[in-house]
Amino acid sequence: MARFVEVHPQDPQPRAIAQLVAMLREDALIAYPTDSCYALGCRLDSRTGADRIRRIRHLDERHHFTLVCSDFAQLGQFVHQDNAQFRAVKAATPNPYTFILPATKEVPRRFAHPRKKTVGVRIPDHPFVRALLSALGEPLLSSTLLLPGVSEPPTDAWTIKEELDHVVDAVVDAGECGTVPTTVVDLSSGSPEVVRVGAGDPARFE
Repeated sequence: MARFVEVHPQDPQPRAIAQLVAMLREDALIAYPTDSCYALGCRLDSRTGADRIRRIRHLDERHHFTLVCSDFAQLGQFVHQDNAQFRAVKAATPNPYTFILPATKEVPRRFAHPRKKTVGVRIPDHPFVRALLSALGEPLLSSTLLLPGVSEPPTDAWTIKEELDHVVDAVVDAGECGTVPTTVVDLSSGSPEVVRVGAGDPARFE
């Protein structure tokens, strides 16, 4: 049964954050709110998290996981960026954008795209996520909480708990959350390509 964790949306309680960090370090998979919509997340070295996300969402091996990072220093450890890519990402974050970039050797091969060797990265603008990432000290391996056969991610934490009670370890309630996933921009080929229009304004990349 999933643990239900209530967190203040603007001033997350350190005790709640510490509780979630401890769970993540013990291989937990959590459902958590972001600046766009709910997502599923686990540690990058989780033994089971990625496979659990794939099962919940019915994803194949080609799915681009996202590394949710706390800042540019952390993001830079996991993706290669030239000057133009760095400027593009820097200008658009923190905001609801996910950027696809070539992965460094710090990204386990099973999480990079099998052919392109790329990975998604983002820096969210959400007080809870920032507090969690700061306390965890590493990125979250993450994917939008979009269930099979449903057009929009769920927004209510209690509804998520009811639906995923036996397949996730914790559900975080940090107030209102949107239903629109991030805008995904592929920067791996040199010129920006908007591959999914979402919460972030795509105009700057078109």
